[in-house]
Amino acid sequence: MIQFIQACKRYESGHDALLNVSFELQQGEMAFLTGHSGAGKSTLLKLIALIERTSRGQVLINGENTTKIKARRIPMFRRNIGIIFQDHQLLFDRTVYDNVALPLIISGQAPREIARRTRAALDKVGLLNKEKSFPITLSGGEQQRVGIARAVVNKPPLLLADEPTGNLDPDLSWEIMQIFEQFRQVGVTVMVASHDLDMIKRLNQRILVLKDGQLVGDSANA
Repeated sequence: MIQFIQACKRYESGHDALLNVSFELQQGEMAFLTGHSGAGKSTLLKLIALIERTSRGQVLINGENTTKIKARRIPMFRRNIGIIFQDHQLLFDRTVYDNVALPLIISGQAPREIARRTRAALDKVGLLNKEKSFPITLSGGEQQRVGIARAVVNKPPLLLADEPTGNLDPDLSWEIMQIFEQFRQVGVTVMVASHDLDMIKRLNQRILVLKDGQLVGDSANA
């Protein structure tokens, strides 16, 4: 599903965010990406989602070399990836339902299918009773769950999360991580960037460790 082959990312400033990173993540596997602030976690996720491109090396997603994907194909490519941000990035002038339905509307789904899948996604994260609410009325944990529902409403085979529990207390963080685990159990490939080592170890999944842009640890090889 995800394969990095000596992948590097150098920004125009000359900063090397990633250096010769190589690993492979199988379909239905869950992995946590950890490391110090500035280690390259967000950059690695951006390379997978084609928000950034490699400077050298290759990133393959489901066997497709992302370096060869033309700009006009990127929106279609991203339909297979659910992305969850730490700051939710919700539309506060839209209801919870409208926020979650947006990817389906963009992809041209029929109204009946939009309603069915939107409510199924909200039910999955325990927010079906909040569909008419506006995000500003929700707690931080509820807003994050709206973001998760929006990311999975298209049933993507790959789910990426960048510090999704950074602003949440330990109980809510654990609740969010268990939602990710539920998606892994039904075959979704999940990669989560997080600095919360104690919680990561509790989940007993693969851990990739970055330091100064280099992959210095992989529990699959431990």
